[in-house]
Amino acid sequence: MKKETFALLENHMLSCMQDAAHDKDHVYRVLYMAMEIAENETVNKDVLIAACLLHDIARKDQLENPAICHAALGAEKAEAFLLANGFAPGFAAHVRNCIYTHRFRKASPPATMEAKILFDADKLDVAGAIGIARTLLYRADAKEPLYTLMADGSVSDGTGDAPPSFFHEYQFKLKNIYDRFYTEKARQLAEARRQAAEDFCRSLYEEMNAAHTAGRTALNKEIF
Repeated sequence: MKKETFALLENHMLSCMQDAAHDKDHVYRVLYMAMEIAENETVNKDVLIAACLLHDIARKDQLENPAICHAALGAEKAEAFLLANGFAPGFAAHVRNCIYTHRFRKASPPATMEAKILFDADKLDVAGAIGIARTLLYRADAKEPLYTLMADGSVSDGTGDAPPSFFHEYQFKLKNIYDRFYTEKARQLAEARRQAAEDFCRSLYEEMNAAHTAGRTALNKEIF
């Protein structure tokens, strides 16, 4: 890909990113990880680079209206941008399809190797310690709690949460991503990160639960 082409795509991406957890640095990390994964695969690198740079350009739209799927709308916006800037229809359509299937959705799994690599690179950014950090940012921005309390006053580990919480997100999404990668390279990279996430969440839960159990018991002794 020529530098001028890369700059065109990059500048468009930069003009669209306004979500703290899905910012330009997330896009760059996805791009860099995709390039690492693609080293041992036969892929169209230009399509992959374009798809990585543009995959989250509709995040702002979804943030403003949760009913919008950023992958579906982003796919449309990316294709329109590419066609308006002289890219071949086949190229634009391939990029569109990669972006459309990069989100967790059973009905539309990625089909091409470029799409699978984008999917994997995007999911790697919610694995390990960095995934925990980004989730905390996202949940805070959405004004969602770290945890909810059980009927007995103890902290829920997330498995029984009704309202959204960080621990619920960990139990039902982050904890399960490690078996959902398409490429062997991505699986290896994710597995190397798994322990850091498990250790952090276990420690966070133990510390928060201790404050609600031992501390509450001590307080109750003083109230009569």
